[in-house]
Amino acid sequence: MVGTTIHDLFVELGTELREVMRRIDRAAKGIALVVDGAQRLIATITDGDIRRAILAGVTLEEPVERLVERKRDSARYPAPISAPLGTSEAAGLALMQAHRIRQLPLVDPDGVVVALQMLDDRPIAERLPVQAVVMAGGLGSRLRPLTETTPKPMLPIAGQPLLEHIIRQLGSCGIERVAIATNYKKEHITAHFGSGEGFGVEIAYLNEEEPRGTAGALAQLEDSREPLLVINGDVLTRLDFRALLLHHRTQRAEVTVAVKDVALRVPYGVVEVDGARVSALREKPQLEVRVNAGIYLLEPTVVSSVPTDGRFDMTHLIDQLLAGGRRVSWFPIIEYWLDIGQPEDYEQAQLDHEERER
Repeated sequence: MVGTTIHDLFVELGTELREVMRRIDRAAKGIALVVDGAQRLIATITDGDIRRAILAGVTLEEPVERLVERKRDSARYPAPISAPLGTSEAAGLALMQAHRIRQLPLVDPDGVVVALQMLDDRPIAERLPVQAVVMAGGLGSRLRPLTETTPKPMLPIAGQPLLEHIIRQLGSCGIERVAIATNYKKEHITAHFGSGEGFGVEIAYLNEEEPRGTAGALAQLEDSREPLLVINGDVLTRLDFRALLLHHRTQRAEVTVAVKDVALRVPYGVVEVDGARVSALREKPQLEVRVNAGIYLLEPTVVSSVPTDGRFDMTHLIDQLLAGGRRVSWFPIIEYWLDIGQPEDYEQAQLDHEERER
């Protein structure tokens, strides 16, 4: 968000975790600051804290003090790490490195939070040791007539193709090699991106003569020793790919599936029953579901399970792995995420970009 101030990071103890998550995502600093009525620092809540809570079964309707209590009871640093206002950049950097944190609140003599120093305020990202594969060969049938002359990944958002937003994000987080799976109107994609030199990455193309689903193109990849970050070419997100890789390694997973909690409004009155009796009526309730976000991290060893012909989706691959007793983990996305599958999603992507630029 353009023009973010320190006050955009503030939350109070009664704030629901869902709102804390929104604050963290909108400010794009990876942290929220829990403060009292005088804006004195009580605790820090990072994106990692919320992810760990979700994985532990904490619901987003619970107040932030639930996480504050969890941190006090079990975290490495039960009290928030801060520094006095006026601390030099070098001293702040040393403090963050010593405590292995990425954000350092700066407080005045009364303990009021005045500023935030970031470890990640660096001009160039360190290399992220994964290869990315973007699945961009779909027909985009649900977005017609927009896709009659332009492949869906090349539809413009704020003057840039959707796929360019994805490629630039991958490059900015330290990914150097990207493979793009192409099929429908592939020449639009190859002509725009070329070798990738102008976008800060090295691009290779996996052309499909026939659409092969969300995993089929992986069979064309050369052997790799690095994990593969596979992302659908119609997904916009601010997911922290470094956090995804760390979780994947910690879980010793062969595949990690990124998951997003989505609220769905049921357009009917729902009847709950107990045997032959009606136990409750709920008028058009909102249901929380976890959806496959179209982003995966794969160990290179699983690519051998992808056949060289026919349609093969990522769900087929994961089903095979699960049937074989192999480890598949999930990773909650707490950041912005949007799957552009319908015209209204495309319109929402434009609105979201305008909002971020305000």
